Amino acid sequence: MKKRSFMLLSFMLALSLFLSACGGFQKGNESAGEKGNKAADVPQELHVNIKTEPFSLNPGLANDSVSANVLYQTFEGLTRIKDGKPQLAMAESYEVSKDLKTYTFKLRDAKWSNGDPVTAQDFEYAWKWALDPKNQSQYAYQLYYVKNGQAFNEGKAKAEDVGVKAIDDKTLQVTLENPTPYFLELTAFYTYFPVNSKIAQKNPKWYANAGPDYTSNGPFKMTSWEHNNKIVLEKNENYWDAKNVKLTKIDMVMVNDNNTELSMFNNGELDWAGMPTGQLPTDSLPQLKKEGKLHIQPIASVYMFKFNTEKAPLNNVNIRKALAYAIDRKAIVENVTKGEQIPAMAVVPPTMFPENKKGYFKDNDVKKAKEYLQKGLQELGLKDVKDLPPITLSYNTDDAHAKIAQAVQDMWKKNLGIEVKLENAEWAVYIEKLHSGDYQIGRMGWSGDFNDPINFLELFRDKKGGNNDTNWENPQYKQLLIDSQKETDPEKRKELLKQAEAILMDEMPIAPVYFYTNTWVQKDNLKGVEVSGLGDVQFKWAYFE
Repeated sequence: MKKRSFMLLSFMLALSLFLSACGGFQKGNESAGEKGNKAADVPQELHVNIKTEPFSLNPGLANDSVSANVLYQTFEGLTRIKDGKPQLAMAESYEVSKDLKTYTFKLRDAKWSNGDPVTAQDFEYAWKWALDPKNQSQYAYQLYYVKNGQAFNEGKAKAEDVGVKAIDDKTLQVTLENPTPYFLELTAFYTYFPVNSKIAQKNPKWYANAGPDYTSNGPFKMTSWEHNNKIVLEKNENYWDAKNVKLTKIDMVMVNDNNTELSMFNNGELDWAGMPTGQLPTDSLPQLKKEGKLHIQPIASVYMFKFNTEKAPLNNVNIRKALAYAIDRKAIVENVTKGEQIPAMAVVPPTMFPENKKGYFKDNDVKKAKEYLQKGLQELGLKDVKDLPPITLSYNTDDAHAKIAQAVQDMWKKNLGIEVKLENAEWAVYIEKLHSGDYQIGRMGWSGDFNDPINFLELFRDKKGGNNDTNWENPQYKQLLIDSQKETDPEKRKELLKQAEAILMDEMPIAPVYFYTNTWVQKDNLKGVEVSGLGDVQFKWAYFE
């Protein structure tokens, strides 16, 4: 699916929306029960590694893949992605207005893990909570598609002005700013999950620990959370589709050592090792591939370095371009990551913009990089690169990130003569440093939250946007993205997005490195794991045979 053109994707999505409005929407995983019959006599307990402590297990605060890998098992939105398409989940049905701006969802009979009914008020509460500026949700902008969502988040409107309203316990009406062809994909994303408003209003810190107040509405419920060590999920018997959930338990350990993770898999302590939950040692990939054990899946995700454009010398565009052009991406994917990743000279993955296999500039263009460096030094009033203070490159603690950082450190020293210091921190600390601007250059991966290029571009729309971190903003870039949201012609919309991406790649607040692949090994008798083209994982349909 990811190799199809944007036009075809848009057409297929439009077709799926049409079919859904006509009653042809997928009703769920009808075959899971049949598959599960094979699992009758096999222990249905899954053991995976999630590497580190999640940033937050409140859907309204989560903004990272570690948290997502837990939340996609414990919560559920109006829709859920299966086989790359949205299918109804908490919503039993929906209607769309003629202008495609108002969705009216009817909720199915569903319960929270403590037995409370899941209501339309729970959705309205959760969405408005994430948008409330006092809650500082990094992902609030994912709800800007909802009418007055951005205005409320920016203090220019009231909560009651936001276009989400519980008509009654079972009816949720959502009014959008513009027709949004991928809205039913958005409602599967975790920022759009409900929370148990009855509990959250009594205990604002309901999400900090496992316990009676941590209620969820998904296939699994969290029964134990040993911070920085382990999370235990168990089947949620109150889940509306519990009959199709075969796993009884999921152990999620936090082991931030890739070699140890693979050893645990080989010793039988893990049933799955590698992405999307963990990471395999890069040196092991060629041998695992040779043995036929390695799974490789291209995903809509990009590995990049973010430049803090308010920290000297990264406040100079020519210095940023020099650094970006002096990276030998081909050498990194062939000699360091070894997972068939694709060198990235653009930010939108080729699965969405096929022409981005080539990108906007030449890989490892040292000659051009030196030209930009000289220009940048002159603009900074420096005579020689030796006058440039060392630059700090930061990454979250991980063997693969360390090797990539070391390789880039060598490239910048060899190609440009720039001294680079490396700095690492555990994920929760690291992400806070990036969000607070306490860094010069920081590595980051970004996976699509939904299957549309704007998801990669809107990150950098607003200087203080939740996950921007670069402090970069460009009025023309911003306007192009705003215009794209109002454009209904797919080709014209694509052209607006391409123009925006060209600006991003010219001003270089980020240096893309490669487009990800997911690489992992799994037990042969583990079936039904849903790894999406966006790179996330769902264990709802998993089972051992």
